Amino acid sequence: MFEGLPILSIITFFPLIGAAILMVVTKFAGEDGRAQMEKNAPRVALAVSLVVFVLALALTIDFDSAKAGFQFVEDTPWLGGGIDYRLGVDGISILFVLLTAFLTPLCIFASETSIKTRMVEYMVAFLILETLMIGTFVALDLILFYLFFEAVLIPMFIIIGVWGGKNRVYASYKFFLYTLLGSVLMLAAIIWIYNFSGQQLGAPTTNMETLINELKIPGGVQTWLWLAFFASFAVKMPMWPVHTWLPDAHVEAPTAGSVILAGILLKLGGYGFLRFSLTMFPNASLELAPLIFWMSVIAIIYTSLVAYRQNDIKKLIAYSSVAHMGFVTMGIFAFNLQGIQGGIYQMLSHGIISGALFFCVGVIYDRMHTREIAFYGGLVKRMPVYAAFLMLFTMANVGLPGTSGFVGEILTMVGAYQVSPWIAAGAALGMILSAMYALHLYREVIFGEQTNQKLDDILDMNRREVLILAPLAILTIVLGVYPSLITDITSASVENLIANFNAATAVAGN
Repeated sequence: MFEGLPILSIITFFPLIGAAILMVVTKFAGEDGRAQMEKNAPRVALAVSLVVFVLALALTIDFDSAKAGFQFVEDTPWLGGGIDYRLGVDGISILFVLLTAFLTPLCIFASETSIKTRMVEYMVAFLILETLMIGTFVALDLILFYLFFEAVLIPMFIIIGVWGGKNRVYASYKFFLYTLLGSVLMLAAIIWIYNFSGQQLGAPTTNMETLINELKIPGGVQTWLWLAFFASFAVKMPMWPVHTWLPDAHVEAPTAGSVILAGILLKLGGYGFLRFSLTMFPNASLELAPLIFWMSVIAIIYTSLVAYRQNDIKKLIAYSSVAHMGFVTMGIFAFNLQGIQGGIYQMLSHGIISGALFFCVGVIYDRMHTREIAFYGGLVKRMPVYAAFLMLFTMANVGLPGTSGFVGEILTMVGAYQVSPWIAAGAALGMILSAMYALHLYREVIFGEQTNQKLDDILDMNRREVLILAPLAILTIVLGVYPSLITDITSASVENLIANFNAATAVAGN
């Protein structure tokens, strides 16, 4: 369908073109035109993001899931010296491109009524953010990946810092500094890899396929490089104990910012583990897997207990995200089909479910301007439609069978059990704790006694809000009963990853 077209470049940079058009038209529009652009900016941004979604969906349909390698590859000389502009997708990355393209128009649509100031700049920031997120998933050059991976911080920093809550400046700086400092070590490791590739391969390169398939890094050095990449990916997910920036960022971010933060940005770390840690540093991954297992179990249990003690709805969901990312790392570092498939499925599922939960928080926050759990109670009487949606996403967050949340968690636990029954048991305890805090939240907000007279006039969800949550609800159920929609696409790439990992570690063992 896309033969001869640079389709990945089109999908990646089309939002950036839309952002540029918004900025140029607004700059030369004058005062009256500026006011009109404030009204039209959400529609323009929505149209641009919908085009990207349609293209990403068509790309996924055209993708040959039987092939394990990268497809739709674009390769153009760029900076010279073995650093090229190279894009491509495999069965793992294409689904994250689709998830990004799916969530972005929902966020833009939701923001039209919730954002009150500087709408043009807000939409520009969101479109730039979409370009950078998609670019991270399609980059096949190490330097290009790093640029996209780090540049994502800038528009999110602005979104939190300008349109966030009262402590937005503190939260945005904490978010920026944590994630930036974590990536400094990764940059140093990339420079080392570039120089070492020149010594071993005859010419330096940052071509990810070449580095993964041909570069043989000595075992001792692998460990240091693995730790350097780990510093960046662990903060990005975030893993315990470098997770403390996430609750602050979520609480202060506008609703759409929280959706993208939980739905996409947290997945960049897990994607990095799959794309680099397991492929470029297989021996170090195998050696340090016990560390990841115990960090994951601690994250699942500890942050679930912390979530239960929260008074702010957003903070509770933020801590639950850390716990769910613990399942992801546990599955990835099980190094087996069920674990890695489960880790990928959990990331995609969590992107949908957590995004929906943050949208649900935004529904009541836009009405009452508070996220305090104690403020609410008895909403089932005033907002029955809202109560039904929240019930579905709460059950999915708990991992109820029949929802997408169950599939990812059970696969990661099966994968972990093959390595250590104790690790799987710890994760199972986390599932029980997740039910504890999630059902506690639902009971207090929906079924609790209504003692606050300010809730007497609260209105149920409007058409816009239903249109936003309906596709998320449908996906939550469809992926819960038909998981092969995901696993059929990822299986060839995952099996190839595992085969290469086993071959590399077997050679080192001999």
